[in-house]
Amino acid sequence: MNVDLSKYTAKGFDRGAGAMRESLWLVANLLLFQLCPFKLSGLKCFVLRSFGAKIGRGVVIKPQARITFPWKLTLGNHVWLGEESWLLNLEHIVIGDHVCVSQRAFLCTGNHNYKSAAFDLIVKPIQIDEGAWIGANAFVGPGVGVGTHAVLTAGSVATDDLQPFGIYRGNPAELARKRVIAAQVE
Repeated sequence: MNVDLSKYTAKGFDRGAGAMRESLWLVANLLLFQLCPFKLSGLKCFVLRSFGAKIGRGVVIKPQARITFPWKLTLGNHVWLGEESWLLNLEHIVIGDHVCVSQRAFLCTGNHNYKSAAFDLIVKPIQIDEGAWIGANAFVGPGVGVGTHAVLTAGSVATDDLQPFGIYRGNPAELARKRVIAAQVE
């Protein structure tokens, strides 16, 4: 049997909102997130909340950050979303406090079943715990959990869970060493 993409359907996929709400989001997203060259984090957070996202305090959202469905997004306090980061949240993405998602990082909750002739859609949530850092151009795949204070280095690919305080690199990402955070000097 061969793959037949003409048989593909997204049956059972819940977009989480009606067509009108999603259309309004597409316009807001284009104007405020994609075309606006300014950070305007406070306004972006307000708009995301109005579309159902759960957003903490002190969130920084840089220009051209992409969020597919705000109603499937939770951002903790003091989260940073870098330039051109992409949260393809077909399923929920939950990001804990003090997490940095660097520029062009891609958090992807969707994939396809390569064993299916119709290439069925598979979606799984992503959870990124407190203090983690997703480096520039890194990829976090469907169903991946990133442990507290874990680091996924620039350009690395996480298809399995990352343990707390681990520094991961490569494709696929492998544990390189433990993260040690120095005491803050005042």
